[in-house]
Amino acid sequence: MKKRDLVLIGAVLLVAAAGFLFLSLVKKDGERVVVTVDGKEVWSHSLSEDAVYTVKSPNGSNVVRIQDQKASVTEADCPDQICRKHKAIDKTGETIVCLPHKVVVEIKDGTR
Repeated sequence: MKKRDLVLIGAVLLVAAAGFLFLSLVKKDGERVVVTVDGKEVWSHSLSEDAVYTVKSPNGSNVVRIQDQKASVTEADCPDQICRKHKAIDKTGETIVCLPHKVVVEIKDGTR
């Protein structure tokens, strides 16, 4: 490696870090949780109120919990359990997806 290669790598890493920092700073806190099954909205609830909702789909069920202004999937009967292992979400645009059940849990702002 030459000196210019190292400078180029450093510049690319610096730009990537700056972009990541910018994106994390502009994310807005969400206001609503919207749950869809196969593209159809089945439940919507404010993040400011704790709640539990059981999502039933033709392929199985998931339990969505809102607690401490964050949403998470606490139970699922799908084989891989990826949706249950996902961290709780609270920023606009964040999602939790259960592909086997075609369930999407999404954080949105106050407008629909």
